[in-house]
Amino acid sequence: MNGRALRTRPSRSLLSVLCASALAFAASAVELWYDDETGRFVNLDISPKLTVLGSHAPDDPILYPERDTATGLLRLRLGLTAQLADWASSELAYEHRARYASDGAGGGITGAMLPSFSEAPYRLTQLDAEFIKGDDKYEHRHEIDRALVALHPKWGDVTIGRQAIGLGRGVLFSAVDVFSPFSPLEVDREWRHGVDAFRVEYRTSTTSSVELLGVFGESWDDSAVLARGRGYLGDVDAELIVGKRAEDAMFAGVVSTIVGNAEVHGELAAFRTPEDFPDGALFGNERWVAKAVAGASYTFDVGNGLYLLGEYHYSGFGVRDAEDLVFRYLDGDFLERFLRGDMQLLGQHGLALQLSYPFTNTVSGSLSVLQSPTDGSGIALPGFRWDFTDYASLNTHLYLPWGPKPDHGIPQSEYGLSGESVFVQLSMYF
Repeated sequence: MNGRALRTRPSRSLLSVLCASALAFAASAVELWYDDETGRFVNLDISPKLTVLGSHAPDDPILYPERDTATGLLRLRLGLTAQLADWASSELAYEHRARYASDGAGGGITGAMLPSFSEAPYRLTQLDAEFIKGDDKYEHRHEIDRALVALHPKWGDVTIGRQAIGLGRGVLFSAVDVFSPFSPLEVDREWRHGVDAFRVEYRTSTTSSVELLGVFGESWDDSAVLARGRGYLGDVDAELIVGKRAEDAMFAGVVSTIVGNAEVHGELAAFRTPEDFPDGALFGNERWVAKAVAGASYTFDVGNGLYLLGEYHYSGFGVRDAEDLVFRYLDGDFLERFLRGDMQLLGQHGLALQLSYPFTNTVSGSLSVLQSPTDGSGIALPGFRWDFTDYASLNTHLYLPWGPKPDHGIPQSEYGLSGESVFVQLSMYF
């Protein structure tokens, strides 16, 4: 038996032990402590997820030496939530992430379908390390993904520590969600990476507030400081954001409202960048880049309710022509922005349509379609979810792309770069 087999066998065994331990311990692990007199408590949430992704890539040996690949992913998340007093609470989340991938897995855009194992941005220190030494195919890491204290004085809220921060109103796309945003292809959209931040919100009235966010990286150039003002008047909800994101100056506005019985939302952001972006120059200035989202959603009175969402996204950080992607990946600044989440599109324009329908209380279906209006390529994601117990569900999706395929290692379209895939996930919550 070779050395590689000796290293990976204990790792796979550990996955089984982790899952079995979570199931065995779950029944008694929800409420750790509760005080009847004060209402204070400490709860433990256990959430194992087992995911399998199989892909069939386009016929391009340069980009895809192996056309048929598979990836298995286990995430075991332990979350402690404590109510310390009427005005204070805390949260801690510890997560294991183990992944086994066949040769050549993760090419094209398939890497955006699963949670990233790369270093999370906006952290003073990662608190993310290798748990078991693997090989080229196996990786097992663990991390502290949440560690925060939240104070709730009468005038607002103060949150200090590693926390999740989501901005904007976009569902699949966003122009202002700048802290570890989700990929629109990532159907496992439950936990975003925590960032190290200090957040203070002051309620100026019952319908408005101002907020200061300090989000910290390893240096000043990796950090962000944003001020946000938001409020609502009738059906109109709006916010303004100004500050710095890494080395960029950022100015943004967000609005959402009700038109008839439909929800309508929009986001617009402008970034002053240290490097030139000739493809996305705003008003001819190559150091000003714009991002925008416009969308609407409506629930039709059909059966149990048919939900429809449509969104358009423009990103000046993307490339005009998919053939330029290979050269842009060689640009360190472009690659850093892509990994940080500054762009949810490789191109500049994106259209999204999402349908979902609950057939019963436990079974639902969905269909998401993403398309590039520039090159005509796209991808359809039909999905199915079955909540077969109160604490377990099965989630499946197909990824069906279309558009010109890559030629001798050169992409010919944004979504034609990837192949057909099937995603199956078993999720449990205790």
